[in-house]
Amino acid sequence: MDYWQEFKKGLCKENAIFALPILGICPTLATSGSLKTGVAMGCAATFVLVCSNAIVSLVRRMVPREVRIPCFIVVIASFVTIVDLSMQAWFPTMSAAIGIFIPLIVVNCIILGRAEAFASKNNVFASLLDGLGMGIGYMGALVLISTVREVLGAGKIWGVPVFTILHDKLGFLPAYQPAAVIIMAPGAFLVLGLLLGFFNWIRILRSGV
Repeated sequence: MDYWQEFKKGLCKENAIFALPILGICPTLATSGSLKTGVAMGCAATFVLVCSNAIVSLVRRMVPREVRIPCFIVVIASFVTIVDLSMQAWFPTMSAAIGIFIPLIVVNCIILGRAEAFASKNNVFASLLDGLGMGIGYMGALVLISTVREVLGAGKIWGVPVFTILHDKLGFLPAYQPAAVIIMAPGAFLVLGLLLGFFNWIRILRSGV
């Protein structure tokens, strides 16, 4: 088995947002309004992906096929609970900002999909790399979408008013009036759609079709 391939496939080729856009759309749209929440959601999902993949791979031969999905959900829910309680304890502001979407990782199709499609059929090390690659790819997609939305919709990056600073420092740069719709629900669909179109265009160019 080529472990490097198992890791890197989730970064681009099988990216959960840009290559498989049916998966993880709801939390992606809801938590990508700012870079902070995008990174937090990406880290939480990556932790759950890696840990649940490892445990599912460990117990895959002991779980009867008929009840494998409920068992996988229990494993995933355990790690989601750890993440949720940890964020409430150490990062209460961020936990409040993300809200229900941390507990809803339990039913995130990306997590359960990797457990069923990969971890239940492969060894622990390969499953760890698969979860890590998929998690980093998902977080990268969230970071990109969040950055575009926060910069265009709020004129900020990580809460810092970049356009205001550049305008004050450079003088000749015109003041930027943020398009508030970009950080709203319609803006989330717009940005995601444009990025999906861009990456599909790149994919078509590279394939030579």
